[in-house]
Amino acid sequence: MYAGTARSPPGILSVPCGMIGSVTRRLMLLDTASLYFRAYFGVPDSVRAPDGTPVNAARGLLDFIARLVQDHRPDELVACMDADWRPQWRVDLIPTYKAHRVATETAAGLPDEEEVPDTLSPQVPVIEDVLDALGIARVGVAGYEADDVIGTLAGRATGPVDIVTGDRDLYQLVDDARGIRVLYPVKGVGTLQMTDEAWLREKYGVDGAGYVDLALLRGDPSDGLPGVPGIGEKTAAKLLDAFGDLAGIMAAVDDPAARLTPSQRRRLDEARAYVAVAPKVVRVADDVPLPDFDPALPREPRDPAALEALAARWGLGGSLQRLLVTLQA
Repeated sequence: MYAGTARSPPGILSVPCGMIGSVTRRLMLLDTASLYFRAYFGVPDSVRAPDGTPVNAARGLLDFIARLVQDHRPDELVACMDADWRPQWRVDLIPTYKAHRVATETAAGLPDEEEVPDTLSPQVPVIEDVLDALGIARVGVAGYEADDVIGTLAGRATGPVDIVTGDRDLYQLVDDARGIRVLYPVKGVGTLQMTDEAWLREKYGVDGAGYVDLALLRGDPSDGLPGVPGIGEKTAAKLLDAFGDLAGIMAAVDDPAARLTPSQRRRLDEARAYVAVAPKVVRVADDVPLPDFDPALPREPRDPAALEALAARWGLGGSLQRLLVTLQA
């Protein structure tokens, strides 16, 4: 099932995520690139295919998925993909968005390419082929990041949702009332930070919905978001506690009686242009036009012959076998 063109296989009826009949089902959403980047840097590049090609990211990701399925037993699993890691509509609003990640040398006339390690890029098609042969739903949509696919799927889910990501931007989706939590890898995926609203309030002083305002005020150098100069995380949290949300903070800028320091008032006033567009950039989309696909966790490989050939070609060995055993359990 290819990113952006996912379709239900013959004989499979596409169903809304989180519900089959009247049975509530647990949905797990993988921020796939986040996980295979972690696998790449966490597994030695001495892990190689028979021809010497590094497969540390591919094998590491398979081990991650096996552990996640074993520990959390989702009924549905979707590997969400970056069909567009730097959407133009976000760049149009904030030109610095992820600009520092653009490869230093790109072919003239081609879209920006994300700079990734030389031995990781060749592993991505291998990962995609293996997921497809296994029958694990793999979904990406042109013009959107994996975060947006995750946001849309989480918004449509009717049951509990576990989002597995190393990207804190997705904390904005945490919603205790709907059973949506983020599983943030601390060390591999064996040690996960179970992020719910209580944890967010303890750590940042906001709930999931408030995390967008906190993030855009403080900025995020890793995403090229400048933030409001002089407004760090702690100050942003205090302002949100005092005035409720971003709109309340900006209303306070225009209210001489509001308890803002002269410096805060000046800096927020000077940042109006940024504050006006940043919410759309920072907030994940919830209206991505998703293709039809079957999210059910496979128990048997969709294409055993293709999977066997991939295992031999790339030396997937024990990593693939552990995942197959876990899926069948």
